[in-house]
Amino acid sequence: MPRDEAEITPQLFADIFEHDRRGAAILEHLIRRFVRPAETRGGIDAVLTTYKRLGNREPLDYIVSMINRAAGVVDEPPTELAEPELEDPFEG
Repeated sequence: MPRDEAEITPQLFADIFEHDRRGAAILEHLIRRFVRPAETRGGIDAVLTTYKRLGNREPLDYIVSMINRAAGVVDEPPTELAEPELEDPFEG
């Protein structure tokens, strides 16, 4: 039976994939199977392989982020580094 989108909460992800040992085992299996490092040899083929691996990993990253939200961890976007202010050498 499909759930209403509002019923799919971070806590539900934590209950299934962290608190239930079966769900935790499945998540661990998926991570071992689909999380791979970037390919560094092979030119354009390496780039394509890396993109494929990142695509395979994306759903797992989402699951982990939902578990983290349930634990109170907030995913914050990276902040941009401020440009240093430089003195104008021509200013008197």
